[in-house]
Amino acid sequence: MKRRMFIGNSAKVGIGLSILGMYACKETKKSDENANVESETTEKDVEPFFKLSLAQWSIHKMILEEGVDPYTFAEKAKEWGFDGLEYVSQLYNNTLEPSNYSAEAMQEFVDKSNAEAKKHELQNLLIMIDGQGDLATSDPTVRKNAVENHYKWVDAAAAMGCHAIRVNLAGSTDPVEWKANSVDGLTQLSTYAQTKSINILVENHGGLSSNGAMLADVMSTVNMENCGTLPDFGNFCIRRKDPKDYSAGCAESYDIYKGVEELMVHAKAVSAKSHDFNSDGDELEIDYVRMLQIVKDAGYTGFIGVEYEGSTLSETDGIIATRDLMLKSAQQLT
Repeated sequence: MKRRMFIGNSAKVGIGLSILGMYACKETKKSDENANVESETTEKDVEPFFKLSLAQWSIHKMILEEGVDPYTFAEKAKEWGFDGLEYVSQLYNNTLEPSNYSAEAMQEFVDKSNAEAKKHELQNLLIMIDGQGDLATSDPTVRKNAVENHYKWVDAAAAMGCHAIRVNLAGSTDPVEWKANSVDGLTQLSTYAQTKSINILVENHGGLSSNGAMLADVMSTVNMENCGTLPDFGNFCIRRKDPKDYSAGCAESYDIYKGVEELMVHAKAVSAKSHDFNSDGDELEIDYVRMLQIVKDAGYTGFIGVEYEGSTLSETDGIIATRDLMLKSAQQLT
């Protein structure tokens, strides 16, 4: 891995993002009996079909391991050239959990996040919610409690001007039960979220939710305008070899390109996952040109969130590498 090629870019992140690539002039000369010369200029700038946002999980090591203040998220995203913010609820647990997510603590989260977003002129987009209960559990009482645990985050998202919260469909591992439970949990939560003009988005995030066809089927069955998906380029592991050891690898995977294509039908946000890169700056496991072409062909024109999860590069360099790969890949789309 040639880390220096990304570090060199990091010094320039505040400039040049509007210059997304330029095709060199091409001059074609033709000779005929009249010695005519034809010159064709094909110089053009290609604007990407998407806008760039940053998923806060990309800096989770900074926050959880290095003690970086999560409220510096907007400042960092602005420095790295992003326009939108995708918050992660669990990164604020150290201030929210001690008060059991009291109204006062939640209001402080909203107020401080809004102030930072406004200060740095960035747009709040969504909050990714974790640890609030299983929305697809087979126990209806536990499922109802999980639904209600998400209400405070719907309220927070509305107060922050976000359009959505991202939820998980953890619970039953039986396909029939999982679908019925998921439909019920999402219908309950989406009905409440309607009153706040907030979308409820499900990410392919492990288990049966990483089966693209099954999650798309759940969306079609719920059939509510404010219930949709957040396709992630890389989260298509249905079953891990060891659920307690993430590094053990995946025992059952879903085709990532097929999955994203299936989920784009219901997508209201998109997550560009990345881990490692080669010397040309391409992701080792995900063909970004192919993936972005799928997203573009679905008619999507919103934000795409960078979510770097690698360990070879630092979080800063990995974020920049992913951002640059997205911009480079945008030049190659049809």
